[in-house]
Amino acid sequence: MKETHDIYTVTIDALNQRGQGQAAIWRENEKGNKKKLKLTIPYTLPGEEVKVAVAKYAKRRWEHKAEEIVSPSADRVAAICPHFERCGGCTWQHWTYEKQLQEKTASVKRYLEEQDFSTDIVKDTIGMEEPWYYRNKMEFTFSKDGELGLHEPGNFRNIIPLETCFIMKGAMKEAVLEVANWAKEFELSGYNKETHEGLLRHVMVRQSFATKEMMIGIFATESPAQIKGIDTLVERITKNHPDVKSLIWLENRSVSDRVASEETHVLAGRDFIYDELMGYRYRLWFDTFFQTNPTQAAKLVELALDMLQPDGSEKMIDLFCGVGTFSLPLASRVKQLIGIEIVETSIESAKRNAADNGITNTHFLAKDARSGMAQIVEEFGTPDVLLLDPPRSGAGGKVMRRIARSNPERIIYVSCNPESFAVDVQQLIPFGYKLEEVQPVDLFPHTFHVELVAMLSKVEE
Repeated sequence: MKETHDIYTVTIDALNQRGQGQAAIWRENEKGNKKKLKLTIPYTLPGEEVKVAVAKYAKRRWEHKAEEIVSPSADRVAAICPHFERCGGCTWQHWTYEKQLQEKTASVKRYLEEQDFSTDIVKDTIGMEEPWYYRNKMEFTFSKDGELGLHEPGNFRNIIPLETCFIMKGAMKEAVLEVANWAKEFELSGYNKETHEGLLRHVMVRQSFATKEMMIGIFATESPAQIKGIDTLVERITKNHPDVKSLIWLENRSVSDRVASEETHVLAGRDFIYDELMGYRYRLWFDTFFQTNPTQAAKLVELALDMLQPDGSEKMIDLFCGVGTFSLPLASRVKQLIGIEIVETSIESAKRNAADNGITNTHFLAKDARSGMAQIVEEFGTPDVLLLDPPRSGAGGKVMRRIARSNPERIIYVSCNPESFAVDVQQLIPFGYKLEEVQPVDLFPHTFHVELVAMLSKVEE
């Protein structure tokens, strides 16, 4: 039996955590009682009046695309990408960039208010002069029929074929399309996530904006040795895309859809590329975490330095240090820097990156944050300053309390999730720390994501 729908005209009164429009309706249920139904309507803006079709017996919550924008916001603009609303890459192309930045500032303030912090310390979000073509890394997926593209929002089994992309450089797009066209020409199958059959799974592209070096990684379920046309692919990439210094084939037979490699084959060039940030050189492999917006990543480092004001005599801990993105620029401005990171391959990369840049006052430890800090404090003493850049889930209460007990004078918190950030820093307040400054930074224009750099100082015992 086909489900019936009723059409409602509603006003968008807020956005949720994913930047989607929120509204509500009151209607009678089967028993004739008035019940409130919360609606989530993507690609709508605050204050807009929209028509939406709601299932007759939808309960509690309902998510559906607007049937019609009856009264559009004055801040609505036409999206420039033909894939918008079909592709999950950007969700705010329909909003002026100025309003995007204002909403990101407001979201940071909301999360801090929930934890009883004053919002006076939150500065306006730092945006980009050119909020397009900013990503240095993208991942694309093959559909089961061999089309290469991005996932449809909310439907990871449906792939939107790639025609263009306005958040990565044109050279990256052209190299990816070269792979896509090659796969079609040689009729290579895509991976079927339901039957776990097929050859091609993903294509990863990353390019340094500083060195121009590019990496193309093709994830597949078989070795490249027996793949028809593989020599043609190598020839076309090396001839038509000279910036590709790493063309790799990565075997992944896992049932999981995670982008991973069981064995890596170098088809051309090397298995890494060089990138630079703030004048420091880094080696990047296919699985190296590195900020995907280099322009704004440099701004994060500059803000950390400006807030810390290191005097060259201090000991510093860089917690969740990764491959040394913050460690290297900061190490040259302190007496000693110790980086802690649980991923051993990242620590090996951090050591190598420090050596490549002639930095000799660093020590890197492969350990979880909590026990790693205990070891470092025991071996090196109390840090003067500490920087942490945890994952989206935050550092957690136990780690934050360990940080507080290590007693640094100043703490810099770099966050990609203002909600977990606000919860984390609240843990420091009972230990005599004060949240002095919060600076949001837009690393992902046309999405709801916002990063920030914040400083806390020890003000009392």
